[in-house]
Amino acid sequence: MTLLVKKQARERDREVVERSSNSLEASGMADKLAPEKRHSFTHNDQKVFEWDQTLEELNIYINLPENVPKKLFYCTIKSKHLEVGIKGNPPYLSHDLSNHVKTDCSFWTLEDDIMHVTLQKRDKGQTWPSPIMGQGQLDPYATDIEQKRLMLQRFQEENPGFDFSQAQFSGNCPDPKTFMGGIRST
Repeated sequence: MTLLVKKQARERDREVVERSSNSLEASGMADKLAPEKRHSFTHNDQKVFEWDQTLEELNIYINLPENVPKKLFYCTIKSKHLEVGIKGNPPYLSHDLSNHVKTDCSFWTLEDDIMHVTLQKRDKGQTWPSPIMGQGQLDPYATDIEQKRLMLQRFQEENPGFDFSQAQFSGNCPDPKTFMGGIRST
């Protein structure tokens, strides 16, 4: 019985190593298809936050004020609402999100003087025009560029042996979420 358990553990470890090496090969391509720059949301000529997105996540980066203890910052993530602030003060952000997120997979961290909020998209592949509903929408050209980049990420994920880093779309790009029957589950 013990020998069988050890054999199963070795096989499981071997599978993990194989998946890890395949992920490392694909990660080089993924880096090439990662967002090149963050989008910036400003209000009254002040940067409120920066953001970027991948097929599965939307990331928000908020510069933190100096001289405030890190333990006073908070972030509440709900399915379609985000609230960020300093305890004991009115929230810095309290807005509905453009789309739904998976709250159990979304999280926030403090990195140096930046709050990094990672929102797991409920609908993988959906191109978000902005994190906040009705605020700071990307213009049509920037939306098209995002959609093309996400479509290439989708192709790369579905075909890890191919290099899509130099691929380009001519004309309008289809929606990466729904193109050819939608995104395959992994």
